[in-house]
Amino acid sequence: MEKTILEERKKTIYQFICDEFYVPMKAKEMAVVLSVPKSQRSELQEVLDALVMDGRIEVTSKGKYIKSEGKYLIGTFTAHARGFGFVSIEGEEEDIFIPESQVHGAFHMDTVQVAVTSENSGKRREGTITKIISRGTTRIVCTYEKSKTFGFAVPDNPKFGSDIFIPQERSKGAVSGHKVVVEITDYGKEGRKPEGKVVEIIGHINDPGTDIMSIVKAYDLPVEFSEKIMHQVENVSNEVSTADMAGRMDFRDWQTVTIDGEDAKDLDDAITLTKEGDNYKLGVHIADVSNYVQEHSALDVEALSRGTSVYLVDRVIPMLPHKLSNGICSLNAGENRLTLSCVMTIDTKGNVIDHTIAESVIKVDRRMSYTSVKKILEDHDENEIREYEELVPMFELMQELAAILRKKRMKRGSIDFDFPETKIVLDDKGKPVEIKPYERNVATKIIEDFMLIANETVAQDYFWQELPFVYRTHDNPDTEKIKKLSTFINNFGYSIHIGQDEVHPKELQKLLQKIDGTPEEALISRLTLRSMKQAKYTTMSTGHFGLATPYYCHFTSPIRRYPDLQIHRIIKDNLRGRMNAKKIEHYDKILPEVAKHSSEMERRADEAERETDKLKKVEYMSERIGEVFEGVISGVTEWGFYVELPNTVEGLVHVTTLVDDYFHYNESTYELVGEVTNIRYKLGQRVHVMVTGTDKILRTIDFRVVRENEEE
Repeated sequence: MEKTILEERKKTIYQFICDEFYVPMKAKEMAVVLSVPKSQRSELQEVLDALVMDGRIEVTSKGKYIKSEGKYLIGTFTAHARGFGFVSIEGEEEDIFIPESQVHGAFHMDTVQVAVTSENSGKRREGTITKIISRGTTRIVCTYEKSKTFGFAVPDNPKFGSDIFIPQERSKGAVSGHKVVVEITDYGKEGRKPEGKVVEIIGHINDPGTDIMSIVKAYDLPVEFSEKIMHQVENVSNEVSTADMAGRMDFRDWQTVTIDGEDAKDLDDAITLTKEGDNYKLGVHIADVSNYVQEHSALDVEALSRGTSVYLVDRVIPMLPHKLSNGICSLNAGENRLTLSCVMTIDTKGNVIDHTIAESVIKVDRRMSYTSVKKILEDHDENEIREYEELVPMFELMQELAAILRKKRMKRGSIDFDFPETKIVLDDKGKPVEIKPYERNVATKIIEDFMLIANETVAQDYFWQELPFVYRTHDNPDTEKIKKLSTFINNFGYSIHIGQDEVHPKELQKLLQKIDGTPEEALISRLTLRSMKQAKYTTMSTGHFGLATPYYCHFTSPIRRYPDLQIHRIIKDNLRGRMNAKKIEHYDKILPEVAKHSSEMERRADEAERETDKLKKVEYMSERIGEVFEGVISGVTEWGFYVELPNTVEGLVHVTTLVDDYFHYNESTYELVGEVTNIRYKLGQRVHVMVTGTDKILRTIDFRVVRENEEE
């Protein structure tokens, strides 16, 4: 049922149940009273189920529908390793705390009905789970332990507190130490463990790659492509034919380069740049993936399902099969390639004074790496300059234009967080041999600036055409969080101006400029980032707070992100004059779900990437127990403080290891304070720590503080 129709019907049925003359009745009785024909009774049931899910009506033990007394809410249960949990309700900022005794058999990620038991002002609401509406997890990655007549599986995710009992005949021959995927067959009751069966053996815990594969399975990331899809891919041509190029703008004689990381294989963006008088002519040419991935094909359904490519520490799980992503869709040097181009004329102030969006064909002259371009522009390396002699003037022009674009963005208040990403180097057995910060350089920033302006230009163009579209939006931060940030930075002598309950991105940008190079820079940047919301995909252009622009979309990476591929189809339908009322209706219908699903898949990919990084960091630090490092306090809580090392590894100093005093947590200043000694541990402070332990299952690293006299 379409969302708008469902909402209308919910309203009608809810009003009917709330009527003072309404007598509690079953669905069948209601259908008779409301003259609902038999053919539509399933639709009536759908409406009733939706109202129950919303917590607006309830079903009595006799199956009759009554108005909810408002005491029940429906939400998602998030479990904690220590037994308690929280229920988050859609559309509500604050979740409900569930004490361990009130969990009543709910598992992590279950949809549950909860009754609020206490609502003290200023304190978090508490509740009890009264009903499990649906199970959120059916399969779990575990470590198998065999005993004589049965086995049990210990979940990798500590949020699933209980071991799972496995009858011997359902163990698939697993032995102790095997990583397995377990399907739950019985969720158990109080005092009785859940039961399950082994459906897949991933590998032994000591085998190379089993650790990462366990995370892949835990996040349900698809690994293989089906035969049907691979068969479809086989039929895709390896060459661009003359017929393919017909009717496209031909940019093959323009000087063109791709600039990417050394190990990148899916090259989806190429750049051309010239200067005409005072104006720059920048071409951003993006692989025309939609030419090879037809809407509704098996390939397209799979790409939408995946939503994004996932870049794990030792592998890439691509959105599209390699033959496409590294082959015909990749803008490989010396090959004719089909593209969608955004060619912009930009003045000396960084304004886009004219632009063309067109289907095109290009031929890349050279495949450049960020390292090479940095050597040319920053290090003035003579060998590199000689090697790419004919391209050097264009690179210098790129540096010039990128600086202009960045200056314009900064002027309007765009916020630039310059956190180093982590680069983890593995040996051939998957063991981490080096962990270092992966810094942005002049070349990565040039490409970033050019992609941003192309994304913005395309989004603005389609916004004013008032056509269905997928935007990338970033909501304004929570006023409460910004007020907290404002109070905190006052301790350091900084302030931010908050207008009528709203902060302008320019204020946060000014703050980041003021703290640049100061000891508290890392800390305040991080807190500023934490006070902001997550960006997401939407069908309405509500603006991008972090970039301080009313229009933004993702246009530049269709090989690895589905929203980009989706808007390429819209752009091509529009360019080819096919955007009629029927097409508009089609896109209006499918895009809300595409945007929502793509946002969810992006979160899943981010979490899986973070988990694999954490895993390898733990493995790396477990070889360094007893070693001393200098780091910066990156987070403070009542149970201790987190310390980040220069190589981006983070560990916890537990409050119980601070033996020389009793420490209490001061929430307003984010610090732990010694009651007797007045020793303070606060965000941004430098400390020396020793690695005391690691836990591969929980993916945690433990530190303890080392005093100066100890180091000597």
